[in-house]
Amino acid sequence: MSIFETFRMYFSYPFVRYAFVVAVVMSLSASLLGITLVLKRFSFIGDGLSHVAFGAMAVATVFGSINNNVIVLPLTILAAVILLKTGNNTKVKGDAAIAVFSVGALAVGYFIMNVFSVSSNVSGDVCSTLFGSTSLLTLNEGEVWFSVVLAVIVIALFVILYNRIFAVTFDEDFANATGINADRYNLIIAILIAVVIVMGMKMVGSLLISALVIFPALSAMRLFDDYRRVVICSAVIAVVCAVFGMLLSILLSTPVGATIVIADMAVFVAVVLIRSVFK
Repeated sequence: MSIFETFRMYFSYPFVRYAFVVAVVMSLSASLLGITLVLKRFSFIGDGLSHVAFGAMAVATVFGSINNNVIVLPLTILAAVILLKTGNNTKVKGDAAIAVFSVGALAVGYFIMNVFSVSSNVSGDVCSTLFGSTSLLTLNEGEVWFSVVLAVIVIALFVILYNRIFAVTFDEDFANATGINADRYNLIIAILIAVVIVMGMKMVGSLLISALVIFPALSAMRLFDDYRRVVICSAVIAVVCAVFGMLLSILLSTPVGATIVIADMAVFVAVVLIRSVFK
């Protein structure tokens, strides 16, 4: 069977199309916000929130929630708000606050999943939550619509608030002087990141989702200096890597999330090498 016939066979199944759609919208949403996080030197907020999402997922699993997102999404957004407020505290700097949340959430989540286990395969549940689904079979139509709706909200807000996010990203003092409430828009950015984390958690896993936020942005910033071009380039890289990672995952039967992240890493390494040669 040729490669094209293999792809045609796989894409005849709804669950493959579901995974493909989720991978694309998730990567696109994450890439738009990653630039702001990198430029504001707050890249690890995605990592911290992803660990919080793991703890929230553990709680939802123990309580037998029919739809885990009902618990995970509000708790992750709440953590984003607390993390942002705590990070601005002069006694607890941003990196320390993120470290506290990351380690604490992982420990609590793992503790809960072991002590109050509702499954005979605790190790498998923990592994899939941390590193994402190893199979394309796990996504259903409801989860696809959930991801698409969240992605549309994230992308729409980013486009509508583009100028304000741009101002807050580069100079908060100037933004405040022009009447833009920097704290408010920092909060919006943190909430949107929390939404993206929850959106991609099942496919990519809580430990890998932050890579989709950071790598496309870093690659784009190596290629362009203009903010608008960086945003567009980051989005293109994220979508291309998501598509390539999905196709490679089908051919090699590898975990979807890890394959997409490796594709993003490969692009970043290639960009760094090219820039080092032609600079």
